[in-house]
Amino acid sequence: MSLNYHKLGDILTIERGGSPRPIQKYLTDDIDGLNWIKISDATASDKYIYETKQKISKDGLYKTRFVNEGDFILSNSMSFGKPYIMKTTGCIHDGWLVLRDIEKANLEKDFLYYILCSPNIFEQFNSLASGSTVRNLNIRLVSSVKIPIPPIEEQKQIVAILDKAFEAIDKAKVNLEKNIHNSKELFQSRLNEIFSQQGEDWEEKTLGEIGKVSMCKRILKKQTNSENGIPFYKIGTFGKEANAFISEEIYNEFKKKYSFPKKGDILLSASGTIGRRVIYDGKPAYFQDSNIVWIDNNEELILNEFLYEFYGFCQWNPSRGATISRLYNDDLRRIKINFPIKESQKSIVEGINKLKEQTKQLEKQYKQKLKNLEELKKSILQKAFSGELV
Repeated sequence: MSLNYHKLGDILTIERGGSPRPIQKYLTDDIDGLNWIKISDATASDKYIYETKQKISKDGLYKTRFVNEGDFILSNSMSFGKPYIMKTTGCIHDGWLVLRDIEKANLEKDFLYYILCSPNIFEQFNSLASGSTVRNLNIRLVSSVKIPIPPIEEQKQIVAILDKAFEAIDKAKVNLEKNIHNSKELFQSRLNEIFSQQGEDWEEKTLGEIGKVSMCKRILKKQTNSENGIPFYKIGTFGKEANAFISEEIYNEFKKKYSFPKKGDILLSASGTIGRRVIYDGKPAYFQDSNIVWIDNNEELILNEFLYEFYGFCQWNPSRGATISRLYNDDLRRIKINFPIKESQKSIVEGINKLKEQTKQLEKQYKQKLKNLEELKKSILQKAFSGELV
């Protein structure tokens, strides 16, 4: 490749977006509204932006930046330095930069897209933005980035090579993602098979017969904080890291009055992603009322580990709740469970754990291969713009 470097600011018009504020005042459902382009309208794997989820009224145009079909927009924060080609028109906020006049710069659009995606350019972006508390790009920084511009015919040749290579890589990625999906489906199928069995030594009871459905009492917003204390798990943080807390004083007061899960009990989400579950580790914690429940099972008939796996087999059918799907306590109490003697339960749990580990290892291998394909893409891009492909 004939290497001839130019600063982006010398060959392209680079402008920053703007945000009419307060944005809620300008959002509209009118058909004549202008597309409002947000980071969420693009994904890391997409090259183009075809449509937006929101529109703004024309009154906000003078406070933002209008972009045309064919313009490049570059994220200057969040998905840092990621380029997209516009396949529609719209307005960009100050989280975007727009790159214009590509044809005047004697650049093929696909060539510019690939070079902006390359490690060579990202390293320049990364170096220029380093040192600041919040990494972002501005017009001055992007303008100073240098790119090689070979003759148009060489650009087309490089694009053809990259298109062919990336088509094969993307096809391999689709197959790997399909394999990951299939491994999860296979595990679920095996789980369904195990719990659908009706052995002679299996007994049937409802969950209400084996234990009491419990939940924490309501916590008022004024009783919580966001800094420290006893973790308070809401439905959004259930099974993750808590971002809200209650004081130890309130926790101790409630523990004297109300029932709490014990170590080993299974906590279930009763709204949102219904049936999501964790085995309670017994550490001091409080849980959002009515959204997180547990079965107070004494394990005389059924091991908690067996119950945990059974919940993974359940097809949760929430009743009522037109706006928010919810699993009510009565729904839980009526759910029927078939179970064998405890020795058989132990054996089943051991078998499921082994199957889980096998599935986990398989998924790990597939994900590593996906990662390797991404690295291969970067390597090919690196070579393409170092003069090693042509």
